[in-house]
Amino acid sequence: MNQNKRILIAVALLLAIVGIVLGVDTLQRQKAAADMPPGSIPIFIDGKFVASFVPEDLNQLKNVSFVDAEEGKTQDGWLLRDVLLLYLGEDNLQTKTEIMVSSSSREKTQTLTWAEVEDQQNMVIFDLSGRGTLKLVSTIPGFDIRDAWIQDVDKIEITTP
Repeated sequence: MNQNKRILIAVALLLAIVGIVLGVDTLQRQKAAADMPPGSIPIFIDGKFVASFVPEDLNQLKNVSFVDAEEGKTQDGWLLRDVLLLYLGEDNLQTKTEIMVSSSSREKTQTLTWAEVEDQQNMVIFDLSGRGTLKLVSTIPGFDIRDAWIQDVDKIEITTP
């Protein structure tokens, strides 16, 4: 066998191995998503599924609240910061890490940095809606009005720098 044939065989084997690894990874992510109970919110880091939770899981966290400036209603729930730390730990979160919270049914997203989420004065919290779904609310200027809040949250995507 000459050198060119050996190289082609090695490249073909390498591509086959990469294809198998990617296929298994995709199947595992689909299985993990299928195993989630209804109403679960998946958390992805750089496109990979890492955890999920339902609103009832958050009862173990400290409850916080603020009165919104727009309608003077109390918004109470759990800090997004505490939720992420519960499921991810600080090793996955850096100052410039981007956290995108989205609602597919409302077609809305909000992207915040870890620095904004970590600052407890910004009051970035999950509040339980009357329907039992989570909404993301905050006192951050520009994200402190009801129209900007993300209702019916169904996904959290984290992008590391």
